[in-house]
Amino acid sequence: MRTGLLLLLGVVCLASFAIAAGEPGAAGAQGGMSPSSAWFFTAVSVAAVIGLAVAAAGCGIAQGNAVARAVESIARQPESASRILTVSMIGLAFIESLTIYVLVISLILIYANPFVSYFVR
Repeated sequence: MRTGLLLLLGVVCLASFAIAAGEPGAAGAQGGMSPSSAWFFTAVSVAAVIGLAVAAAGCGIAQGNAVARAVESIARQPESASRILTVSMIGLAFIESLTIYVLVISLILIYANPFVSYFVR
C-alpha cells in the first residue's frame, strides 16, 4: 500500500513539474501559459497518474495471485519446483512489463505529447 502511495506521489510531482514547465510552443509571445493549455496539461497529468495507479494496482494483484499459485504448485509437486519457478518468473516479468509500458506512455504524454497541437493554441 505504501509503495503505491509513494508511486502516486512521485508521478504527481512529475506531472506538476510538467505543468509548471509548460509547452514551449504554447507559451506564445507573452511568455505565459494560456488557460486552455493549463487545463490540457492538467488533464493529461491527472490521466497519466490515474492510469499508472490502475496499472500498478492490477500488476500487484496479478503478481500476488501468480506467486500464490506457484507456491501451491510447488507444495503439491516439489520435484517440479525448478520448472514451476522458471515459468512463474517469466510470467512475473510479463506482468511487470504492463506497469513499465504504462509508465513510458504516461511520461510521453506528459513531456512529449503528440496531441498538443490539436488542443493548445
